[in-house]
Amino acid sequence: MKIIKTEKLKAKPTDTSKLGFGKFFTDYMFTMKYDEKNGWHDAQIEPYKNFEFEPSTAIFHYAQGIFEGLKAFKNEKGEIRIFRPMENFLRLNRSAERVCIPTFDVDVAMDGLKELINLEKDWIPTAKGTALYIRPTIIATEGALGVHASHNYIFYIILSPVGSYYANGLEPTKIFVEDFYVRSAVGGTGEAKCMGNYAASLIAGEKAKKLGFDQVLWLDAKEKKYAEEVGSMNMFFVINNEVITPMLTGSILPGITRKSIIEILKKNGYKITERRISINEIMKAAKRGKLNEAFGTGTAAVVSPVGLIQYKDEKFKINDEKMGAITSFLYDTLTGIQTGEKQDDFNWVTKL
Repeated sequence: MKIIKTEKLKAKPTDTSKLGFGKFFTDYMFTMKYDEKNGWHDAQIEPYKNFEFEPSTAIFHYAQGIFEGLKAFKNEKGEIRIFRPMENFLRLNRSAERVCIPTFDVDVAMDGLKELINLEKDWIPTAKGTALYIRPTIIATEGALGVHASHNYIFYIILSPVGSYYANGLEPTKIFVEDFYVRSAVGGTGEAKCMGNYAASLIAGEKAKKLGFDQVLWLDAKEKKYAEEVGSMNMFFVINNEVITPMLTGSILPGITRKSIIEILKKNGYKITERRISINEIMKAAKRGKLNEAFGTGTAAVVSPVGLIQYKDEKFKINDEKMGAITSFLYDTLTGIQTGEKQDDFNWVTKL
């Protein structure tokens, strides 16, 4: 792996309580390029820097871009642990296929990631709740207009030391159910991690914030009846002590944290069901006091409790706006596996 060294290293953030999310970036990044003659080539680690593109570059006009998010941790023993990286690279390739981006060799990407993190290991924060966030990205770089798949791409991985995704940490979030705008329809790009999906979600997110909510719960596009996912998370509802999560129908992102949570629940004897669940069923359960807990899962937030949900004019508190026992168990178990505080019986962690 070719490494181009920087002449000047950045000052690292010293106060981990002020890390926030995605505000600081390390000294180096991994890159490789694609063209039709050479395929994916020129894999290297180089200083973190600006890219220079023509105003006509395809990514700016046709949003042919995809990304991933995963985390690395450093525990008290000094172990560097990356959580399920191969799952992310495999999903990135599935997203690539959906938007006509050439797939890449996941082993090359994995080798590049390991080399990059080894080089930047001093950037990994060790305070509880912190991590090194990893953002693999592919964008179309052909400098020409016209609605067609680009002939040139760049793959890059950047790193960011992060704290909690939400400013209030593990305080239960407030969820607003969106019943006008839709995130994605079956047959669309909802199950891929495409940049345009997030642009499409912003207007409802801004609407929710103005109303005093943290996130939007999306409903299906066809009937606007079934719960799908929350802005940056997959959703789980605990009704009568049964954990229910919306099934993957083609419009929901197949979250890696979601997959991990389901495996943890099954291994520990919880009743977990993947099925379509209507917003009316959820609100009826809340009204009758049967909605025991609700939580979202995702790489950034890990496991985030939901304390309040509103649909139309109905608003209900969940578990008295406190983190529930199942949510707490899942958060402690998953973060414990990630950091090495708990045994990794699933072989999810890649150690460096």
